[in-house]
Amino acid sequence: MNTAKPIKSQGKETEIKPWAEVLADGTQVVVRKIAPMDAKLERAFTDSLSPELRSFDFLGQLRPSSSTLPTQFDIDHANVMSLGAFTTVDGKETLLGIGRYSPARDGSSCECQLTLSEAWHHKGLGTVLIKHLIEVARKRDIFYMFAVGGMENTEMAELAQRLGFTRQVDPQDPAQAIYSIWI
Repeated sequence: MNTAKPIKSQGKETEIKPWAEVLADGTQVVVRKIAPMDAKLERAFTDSLSPELRSFDFLGQLRPSSSTLPTQFDIDHANVMSLGAFTTVDGKETLLGIGRYSPARDGSSCECQLTLSEAWHHKGLGTVLIKHLIEVARKRDIFYMFAVGGMENTEMAELAQRLGFTRQVDPQDPAQAIYSIWI
């Protein structure tokens, strides 16, 4: 995977500039903040997820029905950070994965979530999204990131370990793990 290269955004400059990335398989993606104009792409992305993935995603849990999945219009814009990985497929912009974090009340820690389309697992996309989430969180003075997931989710455990997260059994639910990292 190549080093991320910031790219200039079109129109008005924003606080978070898009990054150009090349995945392990050579696919070029753009990682950028998800905007309200992306609602259709985000809905198409969530609708394309299998029921299994909706209940067993990497870092965080999705609700069981795509009609109730959160979109940019359902979240707190002032606090929740949502990054999407986009590429062009058959001439159309396509959303491949979403990384989100939501700050805790103390403002110095956050819970993260990562969801990738099944076709984009094992290509480095999850690593790219989480690294960019960590970078944005650091710039916003967040020092600690965590996620909760099922103990049986080996993909999540492997990704979290590669990224430097520690894993412990959730003391309130032994079927869940808590992944955390000081950033």
